[in-house]
Amino acid sequence: MTMLKDILYKVNINSVTGSTLVSVNEIHFDSRSVSLNDVFVAIRGTVVDGHDFIEKAINAGAIAVICEKLPEQIVNGVTYVEVKETQSALAHMAANYYENPSANLKLIGVTGTNGKTTITSLLYQLFKKAGYKVGLLSTVKILVDDKEYKATHTTPDSLTINKYLKMMNDAGVEFCFMEVSSHGIHQKRTEGLRFAGGIFTNLSHDHLDYHKSFAEYRDVKKIFFDQLPKDAFALVNADDKNGLVMIQNTRAKKHTYALKTYADYKANVLENQFTGLLLKLDDNEMWSKLIGVFNAYNLLSVYATADLLGLEKMETLRHISELESVDGRFQYFISDTLITAIVDYAHTPDALKNVLNTINNIRTGNEELITVVGCGGDRDKTKRPLMANIASSLSTKAIFTSDNPRSEDPEVIIEEMEGGVEPQNFKKTMSITDRKQAIKTACQLAGNKDIILIAGKGHETYQEVKGKRKDFDDFKIVREFLNQLKK
Repeated sequence: MTMLKDILYKVNINSVTGSTLVSVNEIHFDSRSVSLNDVFVAIRGTVVDGHDFIEKAINAGAIAVICEKLPEQIVNGVTYVEVKETQSALAHMAANYYENPSANLKLIGVTGTNGKTTITSLLYQLFKKAGYKVGLLSTVKILVDDKEYKATHTTPDSLTINKYLKMMNDAGVEFCFMEVSSHGIHQKRTEGLRFAGGIFTNLSHDHLDYHKSFAEYRDVKKIFFDQLPKDAFALVNADDKNGLVMIQNTRAKKHTYALKTYADYKANVLENQFTGLLLKLDDNEMWSKLIGVFNAYNLLSVYATADLLGLEKMETLRHISELESVDGRFQYFISDTLITAIVDYAHTPDALKNVLNTINNIRTGNEELITVVGCGGDRDKTKRPLMANIASSLSTKAIFTSDNPRSEDPEVIIEEMEGGVEPQNFKKTMSITDRKQAIKTACQLAGNKDIILIAGKGHETYQEVKGKRKDFDDFKIVREFLNQLKK
């Protein structure tokens, strides 16, 4: 039996109408899920306002309502708790309801524009290899030790996070690695969680449809580090000018990593090939199957985190050399006709530039580099011309196509991309709205030893058009087309 008063611990309450000495069943912020003796939390979302559904929740059996503004009509027998922010209240209530599971394991949050999924996934792999029970909360999947669940958001809602953390407690998980998005921080989804450490990767152009300005986007990321407890660690990329900004006001122990500047953890890239990276870490040379300078940063942050969490350094280096790349992150294969196809999630200007620079640094220059790229609908429009400019400047040929157009017209998105192409690069570009046809065309244009990059969707196995999702896997499709060429 859960008492309402117990799950309200640490919630900023303005007023209470009714009794908090009532037993409650579950917590919901979707009125459609409410049943007898549940608590309904009215969240003001970007599309709908939960306050409009209070009456519906009560009719469905809600015994308590958490809101920012009391409804005009008060129903006898229902407890109304008026709070400053319902998003914050939900986060603390979720943690209390599930018995504060984050305090019973070492929870590490990874935030930044690029690298979150790779770093959390590599840390999961590494600590599993080291013999620990491990949890993962990532864009790609949720793992409770060996059991896998489907992920729907970069940072799930507070109830979902705490539910999985409680499952990890029950499974004996010692470490959990979690992606922390700017949306998740802004919507208070990570409040009420106790982090043992935070990692900052980098900051570049993304989510400006949501945050309105780069400064706001940066400052929201910084909140995560501001809230870390003093016994946690804050590990930041010192090569990114925003790295030191993140830890200006943190109480956590500060640590830095870098390839170029002075830092607590340093690495040098000795070799960078399609077969992998040769790195020098703490005066030890180490080979990794991962590719590209951006992955050197990812691996260095993984090494630093393992050290900060107490793993022995030589053991960590041995495990790092065995780590596999993450689905949709510079995932590649070489066809029988010696065409290299690379699928990458790069959906920001900075990520696309990193991937293309990595390829250009490795290739001899005699090969063609054909890039297939689109931009998502209902998202930050300002990055569309930037993405097209980068693709057309750094590739031999660039094919603009659909990504996930969602509710937008894909041809309009492509037109906005085309506006960023510089005159000298016009002849290098073409636009093919149908993504499958665009990938097929890239395969037909490619010759012996050429390179095809398909950017933007990475691990996603669907395409979202007009509110509907259809099966679509870049890696499978390009493999099928290239296999047909040998016949």
